[in-house]
Amino acid sequence: MSEKESLNADILIIGCGIAGASTALEAAKSGLRVIVVTKNSNLEESNTYYAQGGIVSLGHDDHPELLKDDIIQSGDGINNPGAVEILASEGKKAVEDILIKELKIPFARSSPDSLDYAQEAGHSRRRILHIKDTTGKTIEEKFIRALKKYSNVTLLPEHTAVDLLTVPHHSKNPTFYYEEPQCIGAYVLDNKSSRVNTIFAHNTILATGGCGTVYLYTSNPRGAIGDGYAMAYKAGARLVNMEYIQFHPTSLFHRDADSFLISETVRGEGARLKTKEGQTFMENYNKRRDMAPRDEVARAIYEEMTNSNSSYVYLDLVSYAKVDIKKRFPNIYRTCLKYGIDITKEAIPVVPAAHYCCGGILVDEWGRSSLKNLFAVGEVSCTGVHGANRLASTSLLEGLVWGTRASKYIASHFNPAVSYI
Repeated sequence: MSEKESLNADILIIGCGIAGASTALEAAKSGLRVIVVTKNSNLEESNTYYAQGGIVSLGHDDHPELLKDDIIQSGDGINNPGAVEILASEGKKAVEDILIKELKIPFARSSPDSLDYAQEAGHSRRRILHIKDTTGKTIEEKFIRALKKYSNVTLLPEHTAVDLLTVPHHSKNPTFYYEEPQCIGAYVLDNKSSRVNTIFAHNTILATGGCGTVYLYTSNPRGAIGDGYAMAYKAGARLVNMEYIQFHPTSLFHRDADSFLISETVRGEGARLKTKEGQTFMENYNKRRDMAPRDEVARAIYEEMTNSNSSYVYLDLVSYAKVDIKKRFPNIYRTCLKYGIDITKEAIPVVPAAHYCCGGILVDEWGRSSLKNLFAVGEVSCTGVHGANRLASTSLLEGLVWGTRASKYIASHFNPAVSYI
């Protein structure tokens, strides 16, 4: 874009993880003009890309009511019942229709005709679809590949959204002050040219992820700086539950390691948490032991670290695993080995790390925020699904479901004759 050039779109999507990508894909199929911007040079770079464990889908002996119960129990009852109902009732179909049938995601199988469901903490059933320990990477790659096939989708890597455009704040027409405030796009910085450009849009969707990098220890990539929250708050959108930051219990502890998560599925395959003296301890805190919800496990680890004046605890997989560790967790194995830790022979030093913001921009069942024509999907939003603590592997599903729902709502209500400038 030149210095004075502006772009126009039916939908501007800021962020390109599973939430932003699923929004873009559904909008593209409806024929809307879509612009997707991401601050990263690699379109696939996002929290989604680093998601190891998997995505929730109802298992073989499962039921939506069981999933709802698990979500609400993990969320300490501070959940939005309507949002939980949507996720539990629509999630499996979204996974089957979009991920399996349309994108051909090669989820692991226990047999040619049967998907393999993993166990994760807080779940009463095995219901986690996975691809070894690189589930998010595969999903994100498939989404980007699909989006590149649509001529009505413009992908802009290395473009950072810096401010939302709103009426009347960014308008020169004084009569707009008497009308309902609305979002009409965003100012976007071209990282290469250092120019700030204008993108006008009938509808703007924030899919910017969370804010993990404000913490010393985090599982998030460096781009998770909370910029979506800041832009929405400045524009006047309502934010809720920002105090509910989930800490994942097991992030690799090593002075040279940069934000590497040890997936919850490792404990799902039998790994036990131990003190530096080799004693298990989760049985002292919860009857589910190492498979308790994340918040309880993280607090237990913190208490053990405090009591022993230690900087970490151990996660012992090799003593308990009934799977081929190298085949089941190839990425974790390679990464730990790079730091001198052979997980087929020794325990892994781990520490809790900021992982997920359960609050965010308050949205309804269609992803609509309190500011007209501004939507939010994924971690930057707060649908109320997660309450005070997110159930493992529900974030990818929430991004998929609400991204798709937001686009369907926009497409069904879209009127190109209505001026937004």
